[in-house]
Amino acid sequence: MTDLPRLDPRLTPARSDLADERLRGQVEAARYVAGRSHRIAVPVAPLRRAPDPAAGLDSEALFGEAATVYELRDGWAFAQLAADGYVGYLPAEALGPVDPIPTHRVAALRTFLYPAADLKRPALGALSLGARVAVAAREGAYARLADGRFVWAGHLAFLDAVEPDVAATAWRFLGTPYLWGGRSSLGLDCSGLVQTALAEAGIPAPRDSDQQEAALGEAVALSPDLAGLRRGDLVFWRGHVGMMLDESRLIHANGHHMAVAVEPLAEAEARIRAGRTGPGTGDGAIRTVRRLATAA
Repeated sequence: MTDLPRLDPRLTPARSDLADERLRGQVEAARYVAGRSHRIAVPVAPLRRAPDPAAGLDSEALFGEAATVYELRDGWAFAQLAADGYVGYLPAEALGPVDPIPTHRVAALRTFLYPAADLKRPALGALSLGARVAVAAREGAYARLADGRFVWAGHLAFLDAVEPDVAATAWRFLGTPYLWGGRSSLGLDCSGLVQTALAEAGIPAPRDSDQQEAALGEAVALSPDLAGLRRGDLVFWRGHVGMMLDESRLIHANGHHMAVAVEPLAEAEARIRAGRTGPGTGDGAIRTVRRLATAA
């Protein structure tokens, strides 16, 4: 039987006492269970590495995203996110039924939820770019959701609509605070920015920068003077990723600026190589550049 350490624990719904029944023969566990499907019912749900509100934030799940739950105990769900396979602990209160199936996604950086089709009514919350909603009807300029709340229809797009310019999507997050593990317009990390920008273009991407480096695009040779790069190219350091806006400027969520920032690649490369960075900003020399099929 294969030992669990040979599988990526970030993507493996298994513990010594519990595992997904589909992992029989691959991991050892005291018992195997079939997961139950849910959807995220709050604007942003933290996915933590342990069932503890003080545990580290590994990722986040947005409203309407699907998750498979393998255990509910003491207010926490041991779960796996459908979008990228990430495994961790979600607050049980963040979970709702899997139905209704979403019909649209939020295409604005952020949009408010209202109790009626009236912008003067007190907002009930806000959804971030990429959140998924089930639209039941159209009432004037608003979409009535299946749960009875309303969103301005101009902030929604069909699920299959795409934004092909990934760099333009990343630019929309300029100035957003850096948050380790974040995936929303309230705060996100380097790989969260890249993952979100690609998702808007219909390109599924793994959650973490090392996974993205292994899975995305084609390797591009990097010259000593950093020339020859294109808009949309992904630049990877150890533990960090950024996206090129053009041949010389990089946009990245980073711990040096503690925000999504734009700077010359040459400046970022020199600073990171020299180790003058903040947490979550990577270290050492550039490892690879990956070019997506959409890069132009």
